[in-house]
Amino acid sequence: MPISRARTVAFDILLRVEREDSYASELLHWKQRADLAQVDHGLATELVMGVLRWRSSLDAAIRKASSQPLQKLDLEVLTALRLAVYQLRWLDRIPARAAIHESVELAKRARKRSAAPFVNAVLRKLAASTPIGGNPNDNILATSTVASLVEASAHPRWLIERWVAQFGFSPARNVCAYDQTTPATSIRLRGLSDDELRNEPIELTRGTLLADARRVVSGDITHTRAFAESRLVIQDEASQLVAALVGNGARILDCCAAPGGKTWAMADRNPGSTIVAVELHPHRADLLRKRVVARNVQVITGDVRTLPSDRPFDRVLVDAPCSGTGTLARNPEIKWKLKPEDLADLPARQQSILEAAMRHVAIGGRLIYSTCSLEREEDESVVEQALRNVPSFRLVQGGATLQAMQKQGQLIATDVQPLLFGPYIRTIPGISPCDGFFIAILERIA
Repeated sequence: MPISRARTVAFDILLRVEREDSYASELLHWKQRADLAQVDHGLATELVMGVLRWRSSLDAAIRKASSQPLQKLDLEVLTALRLAVYQLRWLDRIPARAAIHESVELAKRARKRSAAPFVNAVLRKLAASTPIGGNPNDNILATSTVASLVEASAHPRWLIERWVAQFGFSPARNVCAYDQTTPATSIRLRGLSDDELRNEPIELTRGTLLADARRVVSGDITHTRAFAESRLVIQDEASQLVAALVGNGARILDCCAAPGGKTWAMADRNPGSTIVAVELHPHRADLLRKRVVARNVQVITGDVRTLPSDRPFDRVLVDAPCSGTGTLARNPEIKWKLKPEDLADLPARQQSILEAAMRHVAIGGRLIYSTCSLEREEDESVVEQALRNVPSFRLVQGGATLQAMQKQGQLIATDVQPLLFGPYIRTIPGISPCDGFFIAILERIA
């Protein structure tokens, strides 16, 4: 019996995620997956994201049943085991025999035929003892110590310890619980009314932060006419908030623009403005040009740190390259690839980008610095150092800016306090229903 297409796709993606600097979410939507039937794509997505979210828990179960240390197993063999254990543990609609058989066949397909009896033995042992079903988040929210949270939430201990130190135990626990769930799909309407969407095969509800945001309750947004016509775009509400905070200006600079969601949102908000979108990597710049359907956007392939500063900009966005720890619900592979030492290297790059961007801001203009990181080294510390190095800027209070957006009807959240972290704006997953973003607003005063 042939292996199901969903499982072969999931297996191949998991191998690429481990071996390359690839994101599972991008690989799952790669054009070569377009021929997958909707049900197969759904199962492949469930398998890939489930294995990545729960990898340490899966490995712990395999370790107990294996006669060999995990570090001695070929990656193909370990991946086949992880796929089956995830199905045995959480997917109660999939028969155990199917999960076991197809993982054995995946090992053979990967030219690890000699390991097939081992895979079969480990999985049969686990199938006899592994409980199925239940809500794993109940276990996470019941924890009261770092050690129990590490085990229940399948997060690296060093990350959890950092979050507990910065936010407290309860918020850190909420972050972990959110990371282990499938986040809601949020969209941004582009001049589209709710009435025009009533005949589409989807159900939407209002967003929680912004007036132009909607959340998908049911249906596939990518199969709608509005999506095909680019009259709505998929974009997390925290990302939408960053773009909204840039505001209005005649000349806008987007310093690290790809993949372009925020660029497009700024272009829609400022149709008569000139928007310069700078992207360092040529292939990402090409994707940006194809994605952003806006005539007022000029894409430049280059490094903002060497960009000529002949004319200043009213508004500048620095959405800096970062660790991405605020997006683990969408990109769970980050928590297994990121190392503590990475957080010692990233801030220097962020600092140089931010201070270079500050040179391009007109007097009276504003710069928005954002990351999708929860880590202080990439956020407050970078901004505070930049303000010391470039005294011609001041920090704008985030609370006053959010209240102004409320009065204008852009921000529909009734209480801005959960979005504030001192003078900064921060969305924390599990407290805010979106990705984790840090946002600082800087104004040039001289």
